Amino acid sequence: MKATVERATLLKCLGHIQSVVERRNTIPILSNVLIEARAEGLRLMATDLDLQVVETIAAAIDINGATTVSAHTLFDIVRKLPEGSQVELAVAGDKMTVVANRSRFSLATLKRDDFPVIAETDLPTAFSLAASDLRELIDSTRFAISTEETRYYLNGIYIHAVDGAAPKLRAVATDGHRLARIEIDLPEGAKDMPGVIVPRKCVGEVRKLLDEKAGDAMIDISLSTSKIRFRFGADSTLTSKLIDGTFPDYSRVIPTANDKLLKIDAKSLSQGVDRVAAIATTEKTRAVKLSLGHDKVTLSVTSPENGTAAEEVPADYTAAEFEVGFNYRYLLDILGQVGSDQVDVHLADAAAPTLIRESDTSRALYVLMPMRV
Repeated sequence: MKATVERATLLKCLGHIQSVVERRNTIPILSNVLIEARAEGLRLMATDLDLQVVETIAAAIDINGATTVSAHTLFDIVRKLPEGSQVELAVAGDKMTVVANRSRFSLATLKRDDFPVIAETDLPTAFSLAASDLRELIDSTRFAISTEETRYYLNGIYIHAVDGAAPKLRAVATDGHRLARIEIDLPEGAKDMPGVIVPRKCVGEVRKLLDEKAGDAMIDISLSTSKIRFRFGADSTLTSKLIDGTFPDYSRVIPTANDKLLKIDAKSLSQGVDRVAAIATTEKTRAVKLSLGHDKVTLSVTSPENGTAAEEVPADYTAAEFEVGFNYRYLLDILGQVGSDQVDVHLADAAAPTLIRESDTSRALYVLMPMRV
């Protein structure tokens, strides 16, 4: 194998590829990237057995062939090469040489035949989403994905179709303390899709690839009950296994009868919470207390080690006065997703789930469980 490629092109591709590769692997070849020199250019692939990314980049191919080499090592080498340099990759025996300007590296390789590949099977459900819509689905929900491995079925975003007068594609994530849900118009081809749980790592890698796509660029998505594939154009594909589990009936925790409505400026509330939380240094002091009074909310935090903090924020509130506590980090995560100036907070009492959304017509809603304060 022998090929020459522009440094910036190779670096961008390796940036996508190497993030899939785990730093520590019990199977040596999983630390490698598969590089294939073909007529159409260089094809690079990385996998962790659950997630696979494939990209093809333009290159001058002198000799077709394939090998595997350490993904992180090659990425670090290319990253440190001078800008604008041409990188020559050549394989002889069990070594790959990397040559650019006056730099020359010789890297150990492993056989291409031993590299595991997630089968390129046909996936029965196929539809397309604008990059802006897919980005919104991810950003509105992924902060609520659970990191608790025992409840593995919460370690991803649940995506499913919802029937009705106006069918929707809905994305949901929860960790048991907060829940995020967003829905968009159901794209053509998604009507009969199975409900699937997309793993946290896949969500993160898809989000990185979306950063380089214009909002109106179309992303092709195909899936089955066990796999999902995202095509970011002709030269970039991400395939992932899905979480094999049953997502809980989240609709039961979304309150529908919270009778106290607080309308408040989202930025003022977020900044106020962030300020009073400056003294919250331990797990036990992460609770911020909201004391709701007539047209105002008093935010307060009490820390046995550091003291107390309080701040008053103007608000539109006319219901009965009461106090409720929330984990300030969870509250800030939700407020960070609100795109409007004002946020509606629907409350019942100090122990009931609280519903937060921009308005009654917004695509996203959030549920936050209170804390005892």
